[in-house]
Amino acid sequence: MTPQRAMFWKIEDVWLFYVIAFIALGLFTVGVAIHIFVWRKSAPHGKTSFSWPALKHSLMDIFLGLRVFKGDIPAGIAHFLIFWGFVILTIGTTLLVVDDHLYHFLLGRNHLVFEVSMEIGGLFLSAGIIWALVRRYIQRVPRLEHRLEDAIVPLWLLAAAFSGFLLEALRLAAQRPPWGNWSFIGWAIAGWIPQGVAESVYPDLWWGHALLCLGFIAIIPYTKLFHVIGAPAAYYLHHSEEKSAGASLAPMEPGDSLNPADVAVLDACMRCGRCVQACPSNGAGEPFSPRDFVQAARHSLWLEHSPAGDIRFLSKQRPIEDKAAWYCTTCAACLEVCPVYGATFEAIARKRASLVEEGKGVPDLMNQTLERLFNYDNPWVSSKRERGAWAKGLDIPVLKADGKESQLCYFAGCTTSFDARAQEIAKAFCGILKHTGVSFGIMADKEPCCGDIARVTGELGLFQEKMENCLELFDKYSIKDVVTSSPHCFHTFLNEYSQTPFRVRHYSSVLKELMAEGRLKPKNPVNSTVTYHDPCYLGRHNRNFEEPREVIGSIPGIKLVEMSHHGSESLCCGGGGGRMWQGTDLRGEARMSEIRIREARETGADILITTCPLCLVMLEDALKTVGLEGKMKVMDLNELVLQSIEQ
Repeated sequence: MTPQRAMFWKIEDVWLFYVIAFIALGLFTVGVAIHIFVWRKSAPHGKTSFSWPALKHSLMDIFLGLRVFKGDIPAGIAHFLIFWGFVILTIGTTLLVVDDHLYHFLLGRNHLVFEVSMEIGGLFLSAGIIWALVRRYIQRVPRLEHRLEDAIVPLWLLAAAFSGFLLEALRLAAQRPPWGNWSFIGWAIAGWIPQGVAESVYPDLWWGHALLCLGFIAIIPYTKLFHVIGAPAAYYLHHSEEKSAGASLAPMEPGDSLNPADVAVLDACMRCGRCVQACPSNGAGEPFSPRDFVQAARHSLWLEHSPAGDIRFLSKQRPIEDKAAWYCTTCAACLEVCPVYGATFEAIARKRASLVEEGKGVPDLMNQTLERLFNYDNPWVSSKRERGAWAKGLDIPVLKADGKESQLCYFAGCTTSFDARAQEIAKAFCGILKHTGVSFGIMADKEPCCGDIARVTGELGLFQEKMENCLELFDKYSIKDVVTSSPHCFHTFLNEYSQTPFRVRHYSSVLKELMAEGRLKPKNPVNSTVTYHDPCYLGRHNRNFEEPREVIGSIPGIKLVEMSHHGSESLCCGGGGGRMWQGTDLRGEARMSEIRIREARETGADILITTCPLCLVMLEDALKTVGLEGKMKVMDLNELVLQSIEQ
């Protein structure tokens, strides 16, 4: 007797099954078609060409699930089991249809392998769902929500898996085939079921199982389950755009529309809450949730572009106030942890641009800052002439627009030029450059604003103007090599300008290069324990984590200790995304900078080092407000290096 299986054993009116299957697949197809329609309407100018590297990276993301394992192994295990269980069962069901309708090949050893595989797939799926439910409803992992959809979807899938096991058990109990133990779970259950009961109950359970499975397929596009299609699309579009753009953020200009990756991410979001857990604003007790913002953005998009409105029927999005858009620091922590590469800060930038264009919902202090930027070319003071005041009496060369090829241009930036504490960064760095004999110069009061503050706050027309002014001036001064104080200026020049016809580096890279060349040799011991704060725009946005640490490590007497949040998991100081210029208008239970300074103190370090003027100002202010002044120092890396080389 050859091992095999009849697909419709003891089932009558098989035509009805095909009618229901046709309806389910029709609903699925219509739902997917509506998604594609909305995507095309939302990103009318988006074009994506085929890319083998993007496909390769996407397949690795899909089948290995490394983004899901990152930072949360228990969640990764649950996802791995559910994903592979779903894949195995889907492939198995497809093979069964092919075997029954096209070519009969599931017999003999092939059938036995098929049976074992389906048992393993069902076991994986069931274990993954149970573990996911335990995490959500028993362990109550804080980042996980408890909406109706969050219970119905996994329980529906679990019911389909359990009914599949029971259905197999009934068939085996009725047929008693000699190879039945290959279906090891069904066989174990079958031993408890009388043969007569199995034969009578089997048809009813078969229809129940079929309705569960076909119904599940039908609802995929109308629930968060669309993730199974949206996530692979988001992976591919992310990798293809990353390959072509070469930056974390594509340059934004007035009138920009969404690109396909932006839209795919909105529909791929499963509301897992990792972004909420990582968000510094949420962590400080502020009324902001990246997850809610993404869902609100998706809902608005569907209301605008879908002929049927938002087709999700199990979970409706709660409204979000316009003020929420201004809490984001654009730190990119959300992108760092999101399993589908969701950059919430990009959606927030678009929302801000919309609010600025409409002239509503913009905080008063932010409006004042943008007015200063427009009138005086800086967000700090109502003056242009004070920009180079920090360099008076320091004998620092000033570049001239004489048409000659200029040497290294030190671009101090707005905060370093105008804030009294941040000015020490510029003085220390220039002291290091002079000590090492580097030929450099500054633009003094002619230095323009790079436009970063206008870009992150959504004033894209002003950003465009600042970018054009900057490029025109750099061309006039024949500047080809730029070093910046601020990671924000560095990022803007490198990634946000439509063209960057000059070399740009952050000063930490220059310090590292000078040390590698032997021109910078720290000699004086600095006998201190230090910890390093990674600025968001140097670290997460531009992946420069090691160079500052290598510079710190080269200084004699230094002991470097890490905070619990460091590198790609560093906490934001709270100054980015325009937050520096919004005073106390946006407050939560604590200030981000105070949370960070306390974490630094817990390491036992004497000195907190950073490489960003905004971080320096925010963290030093927090040092005072939490009462740690005199117990710990906040220093810029340049100040530490200069201390180690001064005679």
